[in-house]
Order: sequence, then C-alpha cells, then structure tokens
Amino acid sequence: MIKPKIAIIFTGGTISMSVDPRIGAAIPTLSSKEILALVTNIDKYAHIETINFSKIPGPHFSPTKMMELKILVSATLERKDIHGVIVTHGTDTLEETAYLLDLTIDSEKPIIITGAMRNSSELGYDGPSNLAAAVCTAISPSSRNKGVLTVMNNEVNAASEVTKTNTLSLNTFRSLDFGPLGIVDDDKVIFHREIISRQYINTNSIVEGVHLIKCVAGMDSNLLKYYVNSNAKGIIIEAMGRGNVPPTMVEGIQYALDNNIAIVMVSRCPTGRVLDTYGYYGAGKSLREMGVILGGDLQGQKARIKLMLALSITCDYNELKSIFENNQY
Repeated sequence: MIKPKIAIIFTGGTISMSVDPRIGAAIPTLSSKEILALVTNIDKYAHIETINFSKIPGPHFSPTKMMELKILVSATLERKDIHGVIVTHGTDTLEETAYLLDLTIDSEKPIIITGAMRNSSELGYDGPSNLAAAVCTAISPSSRNKGVLTVMNNEVNAASEVTKTNTLSLNTFRSLDFGPLGIVDDDKVIFHREIISRQYINTNSIVEGVHLIKCVAGMDSNLLKYYVNSNAKGIIIEAMGRGNVPPTMVEGIQYALDNNIAIVMVSRCPTGRVLDTYGYYGAGKSLREMGVILGGDLQGQKARIKLMLALSITCDYNELKSIFENNQY
C-alpha cells in the first residue's frame, strides 16, 4: 500500500513547550523533530514532511502572520505529492487562524489544525496524541472537501464552528451549537455529520484596524468614538442577547456609520445568532435599519477575522452585508 504524504507545518504553541527551570514557566523549546519523535508508529501510516514556519506562542500570532501561514499552506497544498496539510498551533488563537484558513483556502485536500493544552514537562502531555489523531484524520479520504478541521482530544470540529471553551481542559475545543463533526477512534476518523455550507473569500491580504467591542450594562459611546477617531476600518460589536445594545451606545454607532466604518453585530452569548427581533431604542431592528450588519452565530473573534478579510476585497456596504448575511437572513 502506498502511504500518503502529509506536510506538517510547525508554528509553535504549547505543543512545542517545556518548563524552563530558570524561570519556572513553560516556553517554546522543542523542535519539530523532537515532537515527532514522541508520536509512535506514525511512519506506518504516512510519509511526513516537516515545515518549520515559526516557534511562537499563540498570543503572538497576528492576523498578518495568519495570512503568511495561509499563503504557505496554499502553496503546499498545490503540490501533487502532498495528500494533506497539518498545522500545529498555539491554542489561544488557534480558532482564529483555523477560521482564516477556512475562509481563504479553496482546496479539496484535508487541512488539519492541532495543538496541545499541556506542555511536554507536564504529566499527560497531549501533544503527541493530538498530532497522531491529526495524521489519522489527514490521511482519510473522508476528510476531503470539508474545509479546515481542528483535531484535539480525538474530536474533529469544523473551523467555522469550533471555539476554545476552557482554559485548562483537554476537551476545550468544542462546537457548542452542533457538536463535533466526528471522532478519531482506533486510528480512524469517523464523521457523524457534514458542514451544510461554507464560504470562500478570495484574498491574499488582510485589513488591520478592525476592532472588537463587548457590550456591558450601561456602556456609553466613548470607545466607539475613540476607534472612529483613530482611523478604524471596521468594528465588531458583541451585543447583548439577540442583538441589542444599551441606548447610550447608539450615538457612537451612528457616528461610526456616518464615517463609513463598517459595523458588524454578533452576540456576546456563546451560542445562537443575532436577529432583528426587538424594536425598542438600541435593539436589533433599529440598529439594522441604521446600517449595522448582522453577523449570524459567529463569535466576536471570528467575525473580526471575517471582516478583516472582507474589507480587503470591498468597502461597499451591500457587498459586505451579503458576505455576512447571505443564506442566513
């Protein structure tokens, strides 16, 4: 049997860390070869090619860095000898990178992102098992045409749905609304459902200056006005509940819209979509009539990535609205 060739792109994160005794805290130390050496029997399933992209923690991963990674992943997938690509990544920003790759790469080949919640100095270091499960997923024919998948704790989730839900747990990456796409069991990936629809934004660039604001009780317009006066390109508002804000924020929202700054509204709730259900001042219906775009069930961090990509191809309000609201409203 001909074994498939899988490229593993190492970017850093906890999977590459161990505790430095001088400071008593984990830092990136392990090389790609050292990590792979801990994954037993991997050579029985696939030929592995390692690509060293970076060795940085998750919080150091900027949107610009994500786009650099996207260009590398795309080029690697175009090679005829490559069956699929795995990316190791720090978990703090893993879901944002995964979603950026999912939106901007149009490929049938499997793209898997994995990482670790425990560093190599801890008991129960989960890096090798997660990487092994990622390889099992990447070599499977059933993983084709599914976009970007995250594989952690033997669960397979879609990049568009998954989020980090806990600071510590091994099963931190979960799809809260719909559950995982599948599992890895006995070295095989088993899918239980499909992704109904995916979006593709054809771009190799990303617009900085898109900000995220989380609504809280009694919030005013000061932060909105600050971002507008600081040349913001777009603003994501994590509104309350179904998509509502305190009345003292409306002035700032109108100020941003008057300055042609795109505003996309999502909910601060972990599940559910925003909708123009309520009609009082500051509620979803009036905000939508003002020109606020509804962001569906996206969480704020993903909506921000999406708007940064969308603004790289258009500043037209109707086109931006279509990108966010198409097939949902």
